[in-house]
Amino acid sequence: MTSSTDQDPRVALVIGAGDSTGGAIARRFAAGGYIACVTRRDAAKLAPLVASIEAAGGRAHAYGSDARREEDVVDLFDRIERDIGAIEVLVFNIGANVPSSILDETARKYFKVWEMACMAGFLNGREAARRMVARGRGTILFTGATASLRGSANFAAFAGAKHALRALAQSMARELGPRNIHVAHVVVDGSIDTEFIRTAFPERYALKADDGILDPAHIADNYWHLHCQPRDAWTFELDLRPWMEKW
Repeated sequence: MTSSTDQDPRVALVIGAGDSTGGAIARRFAAGGYIACVTRRDAAKLAPLVASIEAAGGRAHAYGSDARREEDVVDLFDRIERDIGAIEVLVFNIGANVPSSILDETARKYFKVWEMACMAGFLNGREAARRMVARGRGTILFTGATASLRGSANFAAFAGAKHALRALAQSMARELGPRNIHVAHVVVDGSIDTEFIRTAFPERYALKADDGILDPAHIADNYWHLHCQPRDAWTFELDLRPWMEKW
């Protein structure tokens, strides 16, 4: 692991850099000396994140991009590598958690959830791998969820997509590990400290006082740790959950 201040500019690309986990991951890598390139469909919504990174002395660039569209993804990677620097870290952090009874689920919504949580992971993972393999180094981190491991009632679409994303990560890790590319999958199991949880689930949010919900900054620290691991002791899958969370 080398920071962008050591030699050539190094980039950490966060796909799905929202107001919580994705933003915290971007801030953590920027604090570690990487240029944080952050994306969501509406780049204007990333202005506060970029401003907070720059205020802390880091560097960041925002991009509007649809992670489900191949042409958008290829163009994004080409632009960053041409204009900013080599993408050393890819974090794929799109959620797509939309619950629904299987009796009410529509084909359109099921497909959209799969596109967001799985197809987009494939497209971004492939483009990162192509460039990293050519350089002989890199880290690719996929954000998973409880649904990556089990399909709960009313989460058929989300569980199907997250299971598929985990399988993608496993396959990539087995293929790319011998080529010095660290691929890891992070299962985030539990409520996260977000505005949505605070307003929609106040009883759940009250557990924050007892460390009962996940702090995005602490999640981000674990992503940084994965990237910094020596290759003789790489982790493929990391489970993160509050101490009181039921398995």
